[in-house]
Amino acid sequence: MDDVPQPDVTPEVLVPASIFTPQTLLLTSLAFASALLLLFVLFARRKSVSKGDALLLVGPPDAGKTTILSTLAYKQTLSTHTSMQTNSSIVALPSSSQAFRVIDIPGHPRIRDQFEEHLENARTVAFVVDASTVSRVGPAVAEHLHQIMHALTSLPPSRRTPTLTILAHKYDLLKPTAHARSDELAVSRVRTVLERELEKRRASHAGGVGVESLGEEGGESEIGGLECTGGGEFRFAEWEGGEVTFVGTSVPLNAKLVVDEKSEEVDGLSAFRRWLEEEFQ
Repeated sequence: MDDVPQPDVTPEVLVPASIFTPQTLLLTSLAFASALLLLFVLFARRKSVSKGDALLLVGPPDAGKTTILSTLAYKQTLSTHTSMQTNSSIVALPSSSQAFRVIDIPGHPRIRDQFEEHLENARTVAFVVDASTVSRVGPAVAEHLHQIMHALTSLPPSRRTPTLTILAHKYDLLKPTAHARSDELAVSRVRTVLERELEKRRASHAGGVGVESLGEEGGESEIGGLECTGGGEFRFAEWEGGEVTFVGTSVPLNAKLVVDEKSEEVDGLSAFRRWLEEEFQ
């Protein structure tokens, strides 16, 4: 049988220009841009959540937490009473476009541990201390603060630890001296008393002795969280849990916000507001 001639089949070579048409390039660019935008949104959201968006106000009863909340939120001090339930409000500072939540946790020993439920969303924890009475009730205040510090140092490494600031509140009840303003005296007093009382608790715990809880519920406490670099006496500046900021605050009853010539808010929370603006920027 004669051979049948086969047709000449030449492999087709695709020209790049036939693949990357203007339409294809446009669709590819749009898909790539959309993917980048999605990644950016997810990253920004994750970053925002990981940093937290709330300020927790904690501290003993009658320290002034609810008063601070009402002044931040409503620009006016409202009459308050001892809280037995959590209060919260959205606050927007005058020189910041970002709003954040302020959560006021009751200070009663039976329910004050509710703050742990909000730690995941907290960016900072503000421990409010009545500077006019801290010398008299120092052991009980230190016991409460110890609980907060233990919770912060016990968070897993995968979670961001909220910052800790201590508000030396009601400094208007202290008389200034020739060498120090009332807010400076309040901060110095609160720092000194709390360092002394926390060192007692740390030393007792290090010695293997249960620290007597001076809260209303009594009982024994052997919690840690007071470790300092170098292993010496407890000092806030050397606390291994992180930097602790002290701010003097004051909110006289029925006070209203004062605006100066530069349109800045001027009252006993001015220094605290400036600190919050840096913290939540």
